[in-house]
Amino acid sequence: MAKQPYIAITLFEFTSDAADYVPLYREDTTLIYAESEEEARELAEKNFRSDEGAYKNEAGNTITVTPTAIIDVTASLTDDLSEGGDLYSRHFRDFEAYSRWETLLDD
Repeated sequence: MAKQPYIAITLFEFTSDAADYVPLYREDTTLIYAESEEEARELAEKNFRSDEGAYKNEAGNTITVTPTAIIDVTASLTDDLSEGGDLYSRHFRDFEAYSRWETLLDD
């Protein structure tokens, strides 16, 4: 069986030992090639866990990266990505909640 493209959406939390640090969250969209959805989920979990750790920032504070959730693992909307194509989509009903979360919508 040939490997097909899958998309994994994962969520990470960043915390710090700095007293005034406000937790930061990061959502990643990862392209995975796998022979099945089960294999894609296994690879997503492996990649997800590999980002766990801590490092010192430029101010000398320890930043801890915690894998928080695997939101979704699904087949790409386009099987042949050699010339581009749609990867992933999801639907929602509460645009106001989305607008509060998605800072790139600020006008």
